[in-house]
Amino acid sequence: MIGSRIVRTIARTALVAYALISLYPFLWMLSGAFKTREEILRGGNLIPVNPTLDTLVATWSRLRFFEYFLNSLQVTALTVAGVLVVYSLASYAFAVLDFPGRKVLFWFFVSLLFVPGITVLLPVVILEKNLGILGSHLGLVLPFVNGTAPLTVLLLTNGFSGIPRELREAARADGAREFRIFWSVYLPLARPTLITVAVLTAVPTWNEYVLTRVSLNDPSLYTLPLGLETLLSGDVPHYNEVMAASLIIVIPVIALFLLLQRYFVNGLVGAVKG
Repeated sequence: MIGSRIVRTIARTALVAYALISLYPFLWMLSGAFKTREEILRGGNLIPVNPTLDTLVATWSRLRFFEYFLNSLQVTALTVAGVLVVYSLASYAFAVLDFPGRKVLFWFFVSLLFVPGITVLLPVVILEKNLGILGSHLGLVLPFVNGTAPLTVLLLTNGFSGIPRELREAARADGAREFRIFWSVYLPLARPTLITVAVLTAVPTWNEYVLTRVSLNDPSLYTLPLGLETLLSGDVPHYNEVMAASLIIVIPVIALFLLLQRYFVNGLVGAVKG
């Protein structure tokens, strides 16, 4: 009994220490967003001596925030919509329907989790160039949708599998066709898992830098991470403005998670149990 308590105490202490270490860079970013350039170059205290909103105002103007925000929002929204439409249908088939090679195909999708995305970057760029979509937002959305396949199929398939099959049989007995069952029975019951998938898709898409840097050359199409890069392109970077821009970029992500955290946790637990 005493030994188990000691183990739990050590584990909790380690988790709290890890959480504090992980939180420190965010606190430093938050602090730097309210510092002047001179103060942030001096380093020193985490809490600003003379906090100011001038840095956020200047960064908002220099970053062309609204234009980059709309670009990021468009790419993220199209990606999330594509993922939910394509992979909810695919996962329903894996979870409910019986067809030859179902298990082999499912585990093939899941095995792609172990393939690093960077290894397919060059083939993706070449393919997009041949298709004539390199340098457009479509050239970002399609790879993003494709890249989420392994985890999304795993989560949604497990989520659909947790729904009692008796509901499907009852709907079929009432004369409902397969798509009607999918739309009216399975999708509403799998809402927490769908929201979980939406969040897990939206956050990395919103923050994606590598593919956007390789794909986009037109500044009018830049997303927020590329806009942040423009603040570092000068001879003397204004690190307080970089911190302020980073804060502006992460606020929508934090707000999204806080808004949907209840559904996110329930969907993740349900998908794992399924």
